[in-house]
Amino acid sequence: MAVVVSSSGNAPAFKAKMTVYVFVCVVIAAFGGLIFGYDIGISGGVTAMDDFLKKFFPSVWERKQHVHENNYCKYDNQFLQLFTSSLYLAALVASFLASAVCSKLGRKPTMQFASIFFLIGVGLTAGAVNIVMLIIGRILLGFGVGFGNQAVPLFLSEIAPAQLRGGLNIVFQLMVTIGIFIANLVNYFTATVHPNGWRIALGGAAIPAVILLFGSLIICETPTSLIERNKNEEGKEALRKIRGVEDINEEYESIVNACEIASQVKDPYRKLLKPASRPPFIIGMLLQLFQQFTGINAIMFYAPVLFQTVGFGSDAALLSAVITGVINVLSTFVGIYLVDRTGRRFLLLQSSVHMLICQLIIGIILAKDLGTTGTLGKPQALVVVIFVCVYVMGFAWSWGPLGWLIPSETFPLETRTAGFAVAVSCNMFFTFVIAQAFLSMLCGMRSGIFFFFSAWIIVMGLFAMFFIPETKGVPIDEMRERVWKPHWFWKRYMLAEDDHQDVEKRT
Repeated sequence: MAVVVSSSGNAPAFKAKMTVYVFVCVVIAAFGGLIFGYDIGISGGVTAMDDFLKKFFPSVWERKQHVHENNYCKYDNQFLQLFTSSLYLAALVASFLASAVCSKLGRKPTMQFASIFFLIGVGLTAGAVNIVMLIIGRILLGFGVGFGNQAVPLFLSEIAPAQLRGGLNIVFQLMVTIGIFIANLVNYFTATVHPNGWRIALGGAAIPAVILLFGSLIICETPTSLIERNKNEEGKEALRKIRGVEDINEEYESIVNACEIASQVKDPYRKLLKPASRPPFIIGMLLQLFQQFTGINAIMFYAPVLFQTVGFGSDAALLSAVITGVINVLSTFVGIYLVDRTGRRFLLLQSSVHMLICQLIIGIILAKDLGTTGTLGKPQALVVVIFVCVYVMGFAWSWGPLGWLIPSETFPLETRTAGFAVAVSCNMFFTFVIAQAFLSMLCGMRSGIFFFFSAWIIVMGLFAMFFIPETKGVPIDEMRERVWKPHWFWKRYMLAEDDHQDVEKRT
């Protein structure tokens, strides 16, 4: 049965079915997210393994063995943090190169490049014999992340019918959470495999990379990318295939029109600085800042470290991280269900209150009961674990997936790959900052770090309330007319652009 993907306003009503082929394309492409999630989860577990620390970071291992180790500072080592954060710095640089590949060659080849970078990076990190080899491998993994995170969300947004775009795009974040969960399981079981458990853990990323590489051979290119590269007939056939209906002429003409406008833009990055591009540009960048400064990566990167800090011990810490991983996955399904029903804004606002309460309670307990040495009492530690899990729930159905969804659906075609490249690079930059600084911040700020992130959650909640418009059900090429022009604040940029174009026409 066909569904009308837009039924209000002056937007065209595009008919589409949710076909099995689209579902397969979504799942295969989203394996790029699984690799990303696996890396997020695996890094914290590996950096807590004694065999890994003894080989590459012996000073950290010796400090960890100290009988009166500092609860907040035992992992504070810049090179150890560089092991995690170098990937994200490389991804920042790679996202701009990936943007050009996305535009010139298409979304599908960009995903294939990502899987190749992943496979080479996995080989180097899992087989590392010195820290240089380890870091080079992480940098190549970073290129894989940059290419994958650039191509996959765009691919998902462009093949999805408008009514289902939110849920299908969040499959990317779902796979990120599944990757984190799998990584936590792998960490738990390889922690007792001596002396090469860490090699098995790092090498596990090769499996989803191979699936993405060979799976990408059977998925189609997006109609938008084909038409953008003057392959109109191929684009029309691809559109008919993914929509599952014969009557695709209106949507096809809409895409052709968007491509014609896009073809007139020779420098998309300069176009991003024009008034009409500022609303999605500013929101896209700030969403990445806010996504990282919720404090989520501080918890998910170093979940094993955090649980050790509150007194659970090494194996129990990894088991607790597995529990948070399950909650992360299940809560993302909540986001998939709600995003096209309640809308994006409701989820952002609800979770801001939700996460703020959790961060404050965790911070208060640690400030009150966890000293520089010693451990929490079991009741307090249990409360911390519970509120970490509740916190993860709120993030998983809101700022996690929507940080990728909203930028991928709000840029017009002429700046879509460039704008999303900026969003991805900002995400990687802020992830790099948190990954590189978190353990030092934990050492210096102690429990105050949770109040630091609480302040950021207040800021992002207010921003969502006043500046992020609802995009639920709006066709991807109708955002200017139906989202930005009616908005109380952003409409001024649309009017400024219209006035500028009028002046150009008169002159």
